[in-house]
Amino acid sequence: MFKDRFDKICWALLTAAVATLVAMLLAGGGKTDGKPASGLGKALERDMAYRARVELITRLYGPVEALQKAGKRQEALLRLDELIRNYPGEAHGHILQGQILFEMGALDEAISSFYEGIKLNGDYVDNKSPLSRRAEIQRLVDEGTRSISARAGANPDNRSIAASMRKINYLKSRLAGGCE
Repeated sequence: MFKDRFDKICWALLTAAVATLVAMLLAGGGKTDGKPASGLGKALERDMAYRARVELITRLYGPVEALQKAGKRQEALLRLDELIRNYPGEAHGHILQGQILFEMGALDEAISSFYEGIKLNGDYVDNKSPLSRRAEIQRLVDEGTRSISARAGANPDNRSIAASMRKINYLKSRLAGGCE
């Protein structure tokens, strides 16, 4: 079996390979069902990041919502303008702006704001999301459809009415479960 030097080298390499394989199997013991155990960690990280984002949104936009509830809509819109400029990729400012504009009766502007917000983040139409504004969006879509359809009938060549109708249809499709 160990007749010459070549055999001894082959057996030494084979023993080293088996030892390495055993070490790798023992080190990889955290795997279950072919999935690494770190998958739970990644899901937890995503959940924590989402919760942190919701907390940040609440902290940033809390004063604006307080102004809105106090009836100081103009001040709320001014603060929202500043926040939207500072955080251009954040959808919450657009959604709040849409809500305030809708309360003030500026339907076309409210539609545009909701449209921009939903394009940035679709969580606002998801019932399970803590950010959900589905009921407000549905009310806006219903009223906007009635109002804009009537105006479109009176002015069929008006491009701004057509653009508002496209935005309403986009919001309808997102409410129905469609994606981008």
